[in-house]
Amino acid sequence: MVVSLTAENAAVEGSEDSGLEDGFRCRRRRGRGVGLLESRSSPPETGVIPDVEIVPMPMEHRPLTTAAEEDEPKAAGQPKQRLASLDVFRGLTVALMILVDDAGGAFPSINHAPWTGVTLADFVMPFFLFGVGVSVALVFKKVPNKTAATKKVVARTIKLFLLGLVLQGGYFHGRNHLTYGVDIDRIRWLGVLQRIAIGYFLAGMTEIWLVNDATVDSPLTFVKRYYSEWVVAILLSSVYMGLLYGLYVPNWKFEVPQSSSTNQNCSIQSGTVSCEVRGSLGPPCNAVGLVDRFFLGEKHLYQRPVYRRTKCKFPDYGPLPPNAPSWCLAPFDPEGLMSSLSAAVTCFFGLHFGHAIANFKGHMKRLLFWSITSLLLLLVGYILKILGLPLSKPLYTLSYLCVSTGISGVVLIVIYYIVDVKQLKKPTILLQWMGMNALIVYALAACELFPAVIQGFYWHSPENNLVNLSESWLQAVAHSKKWGTLAFVLLEIWFGALLLASSTGKVFT
Repeated sequence: MVVSLTAENAAVEGSEDSGLEDGFRCRRRRGRGVGLLESRSSPPETGVIPDVEIVPMPMEHRPLTTAAEEDEPKAAGQPKQRLASLDVFRGLTVALMILVDDAGGAFPSINHAPWTGVTLADFVMPFFLFGVGVSVALVFKKVPNKTAATKKVVARTIKLFLLGLVLQGGYFHGRNHLTYGVDIDRIRWLGVLQRIAIGYFLAGMTEIWLVNDATVDSPLTFVKRYYSEWVVAILLSSVYMGLLYGLYVPNWKFEVPQSSSTNQNCSIQSGTVSCEVRGSLGPPCNAVGLVDRFFLGEKHLYQRPVYRRTKCKFPDYGPLPPNAPSWCLAPFDPEGLMSSLSAAVTCFFGLHFGHAIANFKGHMKRLLFWSITSLLLLLVGYILKILGLPLSKPLYTLSYLCVSTGISGVVLIVIYYIVDVKQLKKPTILLQWMGMNALIVYALAACELFPAVIQGFYWHSPENNLVNLSESWLQAVAHSKKWGTLAFVLLEIWFGALLLASSTGKVFT
């Protein structure tokens, strides 16, 4: 499907997030200080994911310092702090998700790549995971009580996972479907929020239990303090690569759900895929799909074929062409179990960037550190691609991991420089507010809960509702269905940001 710095330099510390109970009783997917944030309409407490805030200080270009002791008592009335550029990064990620999800059908160039390669849509998931890692590094810079911190991580992981299960498991049917409910026998176990929960849990546990107490005063001590996290990241990548190339994929059968949008007017109700191979990275016979079918069950995978626009040549989510291979209708989960092992490593690179904020004083040191890391990741990723490991978001290959994480780092560098170094807050204020409430935006807009609610009020027939009429009007004004859709999506993003700002009583000045 389906992700800060302030104008004034400040001391950064961890904060607890407002829980799912607050402001999310009827909302969809929710992610938090980890790439997806929660509502700030009430004091932070036990949100899904950690977050970081900022307190304004004089406008001198002093370096940010961190103090992430979220368990330490704070003086009465002392405000929580946020890292504004991380909020902007999250807000940008959520805005991108809405853009590519709602306008990707009209503009295939920004929609997900068919199977290999990367487009704008393919950077959304890594951006979310990268933001998770940065947040975790700041929140758990110091952990005086490891048991209490562990309980918080476990609780937030469970909340995020369950929320994703409700919102992405098939219970909500989204825009143009005034229904809800899911057959437990076919509920989707994994999704975007569940993947974020897995990455958050692994990064959080590693940061709490494996980081030593070495004082960072040189590059050597920096490596000494955090080397154990790289051991875990290498282990995850090694397990993934070993399974990807080592597992034997036999022939397998599948059934096509009668409700599948791609099964309309199609005679294929079941099929057999001939494989009997190892190391295949193509759509039908890869080890990623094998692991998911074995552990999760075919019925519990993403039912909209992810293979569209390959040999299947679906017009977005349209019906299957008559000459397409039968496996085009087979289920495959782009946020499955095995690929989530590789995806979690993106969180560890986010940790790496967050550690720079926590330990390096001075903007230029941080920017240099991030720039070198990002360039190395991009270089390694494209070398792996040249050597034969394709960039594949559905498989979350190592080459894709490196390239997408390198781009994530570059984007954070740009935002950090604009918002924190140059103190230019106003151009990014809407994105910042979206980032501070990213989970709400994600649930209401990206998961189409808000449009679905609006569509519930119509005139005489369900098609005559405010959402459809507004989009049709913009298409008529633009004399183009494609550009009218884009205008509608951009207005949707802008309206969502303003609505969040007004709901919190903030005034943009």
